[in-house]
Amino acid sequence: MCIDFIIQFIVAMIATLGFAIVFTAPKAELLFCGLSGAIGWIFYSVIATVLEAPTLGNVVGALFLTVFSRSLAVNRKNPVTIYLITGIFPLVPGAGIYYTSYYLIMNDMDMFSSYGLSTIKTAGAIVMGIILGMAFPQSWFNKVFAPSCHKS
Repeated sequence: MCIDFIIQFIVAMIATLGFAIVFTAPKAELLFCGLSGAIGWIFYSVIATVLEAPTLGNVVGALFLTVFSRSLAVNRKNPVTIYLITGIFPLVPGAGIYYTSYYLIMNDMDMFSSYGLSTIKTAGAIVMGIILGMAFPQSWFNKVFAPSCHKS
């Protein structure tokens, strides 16, 4: 099971890196963008698998992704959105959105409702995790993660 999580971490990092390249994140930040996506995904994956709670996994994954992104933003002196927007990529319920649309077009209202509710739950959980991560005062991040300036 542990090797599965390692593989998932690496794949999520590569996928997020690709997403960051497509959306022209600064070249110097690509590795950090990839890490943010991998961190969010691994927290989601562990909780969804071990606790069998995918919605909670999305909340926790988005929370840790947001905290990590805010930490990077302070340390690297960049906007948090560089890391947060690219890092959210693995958590976004793309298949759920696709199948919700597909079943709506096919007029299968039972499947449309099922996929639609699941997709809304996932999206809501991600939003909740981001809100929780943004609730921490900026001063905490500035104190802990700001690069220290030493005067000679």
